[in-house]
Amino acid sequence: MQTTSNVDQLAALSKSMRREVIEMITAAKSGHPGGSLSAVEIIVTLFFDVMRHDPSNPKWKDRDRFILSKGHCCPILYAVMAECGYCPKDQLNTLRKLGSMYQGHPDVRFLPALEASTGSLGEGLSLGIGMSLAARLDKGSSRTYVMLGDGEIQEGQIWEAAMFGGFHKLDNIVAIVDSNGIQLDGFVKDILDESPLPDKWRSFGWHAIEVDGHDIAALQRAFADAAATKGQPTVLIAHTIKGKGVSFMENNPKFHGTAPTIEEETRALAELA
Repeated sequence: MQTTSNVDQLAALSKSMRREVIEMITAAKSGHPGGSLSAVEIIVTLFFDVMRHDPSNPKWKDRDRFILSKGHCCPILYAVMAECGYCPKDQLNTLRKLGSMYQGHPDVRFLPALEASTGSLGEGLSLGIGMSLAARLDKGSSRTYVMLGDGEIQEGQIWEAAMFGGFHKLDNIVAIVDSNGIQLDGFVKDILDESPLPDKWRSFGWHAIEVDGHDIAALQRAFADAAATKGQPTVLIAHTIKGKGVSFMENNPKFHGTAPTIEEETRALAELA
């Protein structure tokens, strides 16, 4: 896959992907705009600048893997995969429709180019750890990237997987915590405060990097740092804004799982013009 390191191009693409997300979720009348919008720059940077992958050969053995553990935020993943050429762009607005390849959570039965079916929260890091360990055993060169939600990492299985990855020094995996501060029914700090998050990961043997999850150049540097780190896995604590790019959605818990109305879609798209 031809990639770009041009920050301006990636920023323009990110804005386009935000528009796709708004349109998809509005058409579905259901979905999760807040966490989809907070993850945009991270997923765009991965697919268009960092990961080795080939849409013409989705199961290429040495491809890098991406797992969206917080699977309810799949609209941004679908939009990016369609932009790459893995799946049709003209069907994105069938999101959550019966029989659509674009299910409400990523499902390999409908979209085989996915690495895994996800959305049962807490499982994605374990899947990624398994793929990374397999690559090591096969003496392969692939790397695995797993995006987690900050509400999701309250699940105990995340920390079991983190302990395993650190103990086995799996330096071919990167976990990314989309730390937007809001989960299903409120602010993370009020429901189950996770701070100090970097220190928690370090205590499990991970190289922890804090980064502005909307700063593409900073993300590029962080992923390069992760690739250069040997002997331990890396986690990016990506500080993001829930609903990023749409003023009335930003930092608003309502839009964790509420689709925009037609009027709100019009306002959102005007802001993203």
